[in-house]
Amino acid sequence: MSDTDGAPPSGLLGASFEDDAPQQPERDEGGTQAGGRRRQSRRRGPGCLIGLILLGLLFGGLYFGLSKGIDFVQSQIEGTPDYPGPGTGSVIFEVQPGESAAQIGRNLKDEDIVKSVQAFIDAANANPDSTKIQVGFYEMKTQMAAEDALSLLIDPANAVNETITIPEGLRTVDVIQRLAENTDFGVKAFEKALAKTDKLGLPDYAGGNPEGYLFPATYEFGPNDKPIDMLTAMVDRWRQAADDVDLEAKAAEIGYTPQEIMTVASLVEAEGRGDYTGKIARVIYNRLEIDPNPSAGFLQIDATVNYALGRPGIVRLTFDEIDSVADSPYNTYRQKGLPPGPIEAPGQAALEAALNPAEGPWFYYVTVNLATGETKFATTNEEFLTYKNELDEYCATQSDRC
Repeated sequence: MSDTDGAPPSGLLGASFEDDAPQQPERDEGGTQAGGRRRQSRRRGPGCLIGLILLGLLFGGLYFGLSKGIDFVQSQIEGTPDYPGPGTGSVIFEVQPGESAAQIGRNLKDEDIVKSVQAFIDAANANPDSTKIQVGFYEMKTQMAAEDALSLLIDPANAVNETITIPEGLRTVDVIQRLAENTDFGVKAFEKALAKTDKLGLPDYAGGNPEGYLFPATYEFGPNDKPIDMLTAMVDRWRQAADDVDLEAKAAEIGYTPQEIMTVASLVEAEGRGDYTGKIARVIYNRLEIDPNPSAGFLQIDATVNYALGRPGIVRLTFDEIDSVADSPYNTYRQKGLPPGPIEAPGQAALEAALNPAEGPWFYYVTVNLATGETKFATTNEEFLTYKNELDEYCATQSDRC
């Protein structure tokens, strides 16, 4: 552009050249050029003004360039901006899954924990242990030296997370009990959060009941997480598992609703383990679908009656216990078909078994060894009674769990 190149606009330059072109002088009687001084003043006035403008532009450009140059040199001398440390106050900082050193550095700068992103990146590049930063929450100070901030994040002992493992097969009441035992919140706080069913992220087909949808997994909860946050995280994890097995679409393919598949999966979780889960799922479907069949549509699953009785685990039933909850929709000895919903939280394997049952003609199964989970399958009542006698012998001589 003309103002930075030191050249005036072309129109002004042309006018100046035209006015200064040689002309035939007029002389007065004394030989002096007539009106010479007055004409010279008029001609040179605009030229001087233009010169001043040009000089101003020139020196302005030089100052701007010099200022920038000084800033650049100063930044090179001073190095990457960094706080001297050790820092002040307290702030909770979160490292999220998949974050790079640069992203962590940006987040640290946003919280005024480090002075610049580059200072943190330089510290990370200089320390091979920087790859060991783990997801979680850390208590840090503001205005820390980048190297100190990195050292704090590298050591997992500095994390302030609550790590809680929820195993497969827990009822909702058991889940919140375990959460209460491992956090600063009581059972009532979790019960209050559970009542906010519209906040949990449950699918519509759950009918507002979280039973079966608090997915079993290991969770990292931060110091700012409340009961509603923890429960919502568990439902979110269920959604991930449901998407992984394509729950809704696969349920429709085999002729069941997603809620019915969740119920079958919970029965499989309660009754079987390992390689037996697919066969147990098949027994359930055979009893529901094949008509006539020896069970006449009754699932006769002990775990459902125990759920109706309000007790967890595998506990052998007496006829009196079965009859005591005869009207319960969860009593599959007295009510045909599936119970109205899950009886506990199934894991990934149980979900997959419910959607992909093994092929076979079985109507019965008996877990003959409660320690190993060994399970035998039968197609006739006679076979079933044989395996039942085997279980009776096991209970009488080898186990006190029956």
